[in-house]
Amino acid sequence: MILKDRPEPLELRILKLLDARTVLEEKEKKYLHNKAKGYEGEKMFDLLTGKLAPPSYLLNDLFLESNNSKFQIDTLMIRQEPIYLFEVKNFEGDFYYENGRFYSLAAQKEIKNPLLQLERCESLLRQLLQSLGYRMAIEALVIFINPKFHLYQAPMNNPIIYPNQLPDFMSKLNRKSSTLTGRHKSLAEQLVSLHLPESPYEKYAKYSIDRLKKGVICAACHSFEVFCYDRHVQCQICGHCESLDSTVLSAVGEIQLLYPNEKITTNLVFEWCNGIISKQSIGRILKQNFCAHGIKKYTYYD
Repeated sequence: MILKDRPEPLELRILKLLDARTVLEEKEKKYLHNKAKGYEGEKMFDLLTGKLAPPSYLLNDLFLESNNSKFQIDTLMIRQEPIYLFEVKNFEGDFYYENGRFYSLAAQKEIKNPLLQLERCESLLRQLLQSLGYRMAIEALVIFINPKFHLYQAPMNNPIIYPNQLPDFMSKLNRKSSTLTGRHKSLAEQLVSLHLPESPYEKYAKYSIDRLKKGVICAACHSFEVFCYDRHVQCQICGHCESLDSTVLSAVGEIQLLYPNEKITTNLVFEWCNGIISKQSIGRILKQNFCAHGIKKYTYYD
């Protein structure tokens, strides 16, 4: 039973949209790549946990706080006992382990130690559970999900599941009986209620609306080469076509995603689309789909 699903992270959505409309700094481009790669790996793991037969509560992508320290859980599986804490890594390529540290073989540099991340997360989760009145055993594991991952000098007796071990591990989990009670459900619901929403806007405040490239982005190939005709918008590169209404609503969604404090007006959407859709059409679509406030040129929608 999935009590908390895994939507695409807000920060990832923001970064992808900024990347389409401006030139990101190199460190932000790298962060975007890693963020997208990590999300892809987590979704791969979701496909495996979603097939488990014994009852469990699955809580994905939890962002919690314990003793003034914030921590993120990729996947928490609440079962009869223990409960499972999974740190999912989508590393690809060759890595090696030496003196308690992880290194990328290709880059020849140290990377964040996922075992230390797991240890911190487990400790904070245990403290949080105790504060809520629960004393339950936790089995914390790092899951290397990518089949193209290899770790040389792999540490023995560490809480790691490697790609080739995943089928057997999931099979063992599937055979293990689990009986859930109201106490398990109560714990799951409490943790979901404690989830902290993302707030990445301050990090990207420098990308003001006037700095971004304006125009309509093709939903299929992501080009700006689109034109408007007969209540439709079509891409000149790939031929993808969608309705004018859908295009305008997507434009509004982009503005609301990047600039949640901006008031949606006909002029703002017109400028965002770089004038390829008429103000008359935009006004009609906004009136049909949102509540209008103000009068005449001061009208805005929400």
